Order: sequence, then structure tokens, then C-alpha cells
Amino acid sequence: MQLCLQNLLLLLYFSCFICTFSALNSDGVTLLSLLSHWKTVPSSISSSWKASDFTPCSWVGVGCDSSNNVLFLNLSGSGISGEIGHEISSLIHLKTIDLSLNSFSGNIPSEISNCSVLENLELSGNKLTGEIPSSLKNLKKLQLFSLFDNLLSGEVSESFFQLPNLQYVFLNNNNLSGSIPDSVGNMSKVLLLYLRANQLSGEIPSSIGNCLKLQELSLEENHLTGALPESLGNLQDLIYLNVRTNRFVGNIPSELGNLNNLDFLDLSFNNLSGEIPPSLGNCSSLSQFAALQNKLVGNIPSSFGQLSMLEVFNFPQNQLSGKIPPELGNCKSLKMLQLFSNQLEGEIPSELGKLTNLQDLQLQENRLTGEIPVSIWKIPSLQEILVYNNSLSGQIPLEVTELKQLQNISLFNNFFSGVIPQGLGINSSLIQLDFTNNSFSGKIPPNLCFGKKLKVLIFGINKLEGGIPSEVGSCTTLRRLILKENKLTGSLPEFAENPNLLFMNITDNSIRGEIPSSLENLTSIPSINLSSNKFTGNLSVLGNICSLKEVNVSNNDFSGSIPETLLNLVKSSPPSFAGNPKLCLTCPPSKSSTCTV
Repeated sequence: MQLCLQNLLLLLYFSCFICTFSALNSDGVTLLSLLSHWKTVPSSISSSWKASDFTPCSWVGVGCDSSNNVLFLNLSGSGISGEIGHEISSLIHLKTIDLSLNSFSGNIPSEISNCSVLENLELSGNKLTGEIPSSLKNLKKLQLFSLFDNLLSGEVSESFFQLPNLQYVFLNNNNLSGSIPDSVGNMSKVLLLYLRANQLSGEIPSSIGNCLKLQELSLEENHLTGALPESLGNLQDLIYLNVRTNRFVGNIPSELGNLNNLDFLDLSFNNLSGEIPPSLGNCSSLSQFAALQNKLVGNIPSSFGQLSMLEVFNFPQNQLSGKIPPELGNCKSLKMLQLFSNQLEGEIPSELGKLTNLQDLQLQENRLTGEIPVSIWKIPSLQEILVYNNSLSGQIPLEVTELKQLQNISLFNNFFSGVIPQGLGINSSLIQLDFTNNSFSGKIPPNLCFGKKLKVLIFGINKLEGGIPSEVGSCTTLRRLILKENKLTGSLPEFAENPNLLFMNITDNSIRGEIPSSLENLTSIPSINLSSNKFTGNLSVLGNICSLKEVNVSNNDFSGSIPETLLNLVKSSPPSFAGNPKLCLTCPPSKSSTCTV
């Protein structure tokens, strides 16, 4: 009797122990089993996920319903690595899986399809490989499907696009291949479809026009071909359309003019041809419109003047001809106007001066003539004006000195003349000035580096005279200084310590005197051209600039021996030292240089 009682007590003890150990519900046990697949688990999870709990509902990243069923698993950005684990399919009540922004690798478990009530599957920003499981077609309630920024490959199953409740699809930035199936048109509820930066090929199916609720379509950076389907014009809710960097051909569909809600349209880097449809002027919500580097021809439609919301209009590197329509001056919101590398002709319309928000004007490499209207030089927001390689003439007005935002003026290879306003730079932080090959006269303005940001100063091949301002030498941000082929006189200014200056060319002027010792402060410069001036003295300063790889001092009046550090340059390019009768090329080299030979 006593033995039976002892056995009964022992049985009860172990029963209680087992009950305590196995109190965690099945969803909790499933979650713990996932840990065996994870190589890196942060302490916030390992300390929170306890087998001794009854439910996992208080665990980090876990949410439950009133019956303690796990409804969502959100471990985004937790620093987990390893594989997801097929056991996740046992969490049959899951509505949201968010494992994004971790380092998960391996394949997506096909068993996830057992989570039949799943609404949100977010696995983006990992290192997942393999194909997208075809079994995911069974997730009939799926609304959000996000796999972007992984290493996924293969084709997307046609049946996947038949999921009836899909609203948000993000498959961008993977290695997916194949074509976009016709079944894409069955996604009647889809709002956002992002397939960019893959290796998709083939044409956009015309059935895309059946996705009547679609708001954003991102197909850029693929290998898509064929013509853009006219059915895109059916997508009345479309806000964003990006097909840049593909291989599309044919005309821009005039039906795109039906898209009154379209805000962003980028057709750049394709092989589109034909004329720009005037109907696009009806896209009243359009704020950004780009078609860089295509084969578009004809005139820019005057109807674009109706686009009052337009902020960016970029159509460079096409074959557009005719005049710039003055109606563009009605686009009062315009900030960026880029029409460079076309065949535009005639004068720049003065109406562009009404664009009081314009920051970036790029009209270079066309066939434009006449003067830049003064009204453009008065636009207070103007930061950049590039009109080089045209046939423009006239002068730079004084109004340019009042532009506080101005950073870049590139006028080279035109017929500009007159004096450069001496106040240029006093009110702005200039970064780049290139006036090469014009007929500017007068002196170099002294305040070009007043804003302490000037990197490029190129005034070569003009008729400038007077001395090089001392402020040029003290401009420590300067990287390129080209003043060649002018009528400059005086001496070379003193130079402050400048590790940024990489190129100096002042050939063909009348600069005289010795090379200032401060030139040694240019500690990184590889190339200096002082040829065809009236310099005197020796070359010891150049011998102390250890970074020099190229020197031209020909046709001056230098004297003395060649520094030992320059001997290799003399041997490689003797003409660069010629034309200095007093320079002794055969004398023993001077050895006073601080550089290591």
C-alpha cells in the first residue's frame, strides 16, 4: 500500500513538471523552432522569447488575438541572419509577416502558402535567393507583397498576378527574368506595382490597362522592349509612371494625355521616336516629365505651356528641332528646364524670364542664336545656366551680380563679348565658371571666390587683360584654373596652401616676373602650363612641387639649371622646356629640391 502511494506521488510530480515545461501554446513552440534556423539573434529577442511562458503574445515582435493565436510577426530591422524556416507555415492565423531589413538568406519557404489568411508578406531588404514559390498563388487574401532588395531570380508565376486582393506589389531590385504576363491585367485592386531594376524582358501587355485602380507603375531598369501600350491611357488614377532605361521603341502614346492625375512621367534612356504628342499638355497634374536620350524629333508642343504644376522638364539628347516655345514661360512652377543636345534653333524666348522659380537652365549643344534675355539673368532662384556650344552673342548684364543662388555659369564656345561684371560673385557662392572661347574683354572680376566654394575657373581664349587677381591665388577651393590665350599682364599672384588645385594653364599671356615661392603650396597639382609668357628666374620652385607629372615652361625667359626632380619631365617632353635661351639644359641639375628623386 505504501509503495503504491509513493508511485502515485511520483507520477503526479512528473505530470506537473511536464505540464509546466509544455505550457507554451503551439504557436509559441513554432516560433521557438524558428530560432534553430537563425544564426544571429539579437538579445532583445532571445531574452524575450521564453519557453516558460504560456503564450508568445508578450514577446518582442509578436502580436496575438484574444485567443492567443499569433496574428502578426514583425521583426523588421532586428539584425537577424540565417534562413526563415519552414515551420513558419504552422502559424496558420498569421495576417502579417514582416521580416524586412535583416540578413535572411536561402529560399522563401514554399510552405508559407499554408498561412491562408495572410494579408501582408514583407521580406524586403534581405539576401533571399532562388525563385518566388509558385505556391504563393494560394494566398488569396494577400494585399501587400514586398520582396524588393533581395537576390531573387527566375520568372514570376503567371498565376501570382491573379491574386484577387493584391494592392501593393514590390518586387523591384532583384534578378527576376522573363516577361510580364498578360494576367497582370487581372489585378483589379492593385494600387502600386514596382518591378524596377530586374532583368524583365518582352513587352508590357496591353492588359495593364485593366488595372484601373493603379496609381504607381515602376518598370525602369529592365530589358523591356516593344512599344508602350496605348492602354496605359486607361489608367485614370495613375500618378507615377517610370519606364526609363529599357529598350522601348515607337511613339509616345497620345493616350497618355488622358491621365489627368499623372504627377511623374519618365521615359528616359529608351529608343522612342516620333514627335512629342501635344495631348500631353492635358496632363494637368504633371510635375516631373523626362525623356532623356531617346530619338524624339519635331517641335516641343506649345501645349506644354498649360502645365502649371510642372517643376521638371527634361528632354535632352534627342533630335528636337524648331524654336523653344515661348509658352513654356507659363509653367510658373518650373524649377529645372533641360533641353541640351538637341537641334533647337532661334533665340531664347524672353518669356522664360517669367519662370521665377527656375533653378537649373540647360540649353547647351543646340543651334541657338541671339542674346540671353536680360529677364533670365533676373530670375532670383537661378543656380545654374549652361548654354555652351551654341551661337549666342551679347554681353552679361550687371543683373547677374544680384543672383544670390548662382553657382554655375557655362558659356564656352559662343560669341559673347564685353566686360565680365566686376561684382560677379560678391553676392553668391559660385562653384564653376567656364567662359572659354568667347570675346570677353576687360579685367577678371576680383570676387569670384568670395563665397569660398569656387572649384572651376576657366576663362581661356578671350581678350581679358590686366593682372590675375590676388584673390584667385588665395582661393583654396579651386581645382582647375585655365586662363590661357588672353592678354593678361603683371605677375603670378601668391598662392595659399591648396591641396585641391589639380590643373593650371595660363599659357599665351604676358605674365612676367619670377615664379612665386608660394606655388609650392599647391601640394597635389600634377599639371602646370606657364608657356608663352615672360617669366624670368629659375625653376627651383617647380622642382619643389613633388606632385608634378606634367610641366610646360616653354617660350619664356627662365634661366639656370634644371632641378633634378624635373629631369624626367625634360626627357619625356623636351619641347616643354624649349624657348628659354638662358635655361641650361646640359648643366648639372640643381639638387636643392625637397622632393625625393
